[in-house]
Amino acid sequence: MNSFRGGNRCFEGVYIAKGKADALVTKNLVPGDNVYGEKRIETVSEDGEKTEYRIWNIFRSKLGAAITNGISTMPIKPGSKVLYLGAANGTTVSHVSDIVGPEGCVYAVEFSHRSGRDLTNLAKKRSNIIPIIEDARMPWKYRMIITMVDVIFSDVAQPDQSRIVALNASYFLKTQGYYLISIKASCVDSTISPEQVYASEIDTLKKQKCKTLEQLSLEPYHRDHSIILGRYRMPSKSKNA
Repeated sequence: MNSFRGGNRCFEGVYIAKGKADALVTKNLVPGDNVYGEKRIETVSEDGEKTEYRIWNIFRSKLGAAITNGISTMPIKPGSKVLYLGAANGTTVSHVSDIVGPEGCVYAVEFSHRSGRDLTNLAKKRSNIIPIIEDARMPWKYRMIITMVDVIFSDVAQPDQSRIVALNASYFLKTQGYYLISIKASCVDSTISPEQVYASEIDTLKKQKCKTLEQLSLEPYHRDHSIILGRYRMPSKSKNA
């Protein structure tokens, strides 16, 4: 395990480790353990206290790439309750687990039973992860497990992903809560340009009371991907009398 003297905070719970090549890192919720072969580094304070961090591989994480590319707001923070759709085997989920910490919670939904086994094993070490092996198209199947959440993150790579997010938001997302959607243009419609795909998805979300705040390309880390950041059920602006 490498060590470094310090870093700059990027967002709450997310840091930049300075070195020959800067790296995005999160404070390891389970010191001494890694999840997907990532490197671990540590700091030592003046009084000798050690803190361990995990390097975030942004080539394997849409959320990590969005932070690296300069997303304006990071709604996932210490103490947040997050619904993660398309959790796969838990690579990004593990970093979200680091960020929200012991006071937060990650409800990780994954349809694949093979990936679900990895996710379940991850949750055995990280008590703030609740694995849910279900289809994100059917949120009523897991409505008894999830409380209202602050943020929905989605990476399900389905043509109707925006509809899936809006449906889950209607069940679980707090009013004015945030959503982050990773969209691969070719998964939605390969016959039109990526820009047209993103515009269409933003329009679909708007019809479901989801207001887009930002659209950000994930190039060069993820080809033909963008992330959409928005908020749910924003109050309408009152008109002056």
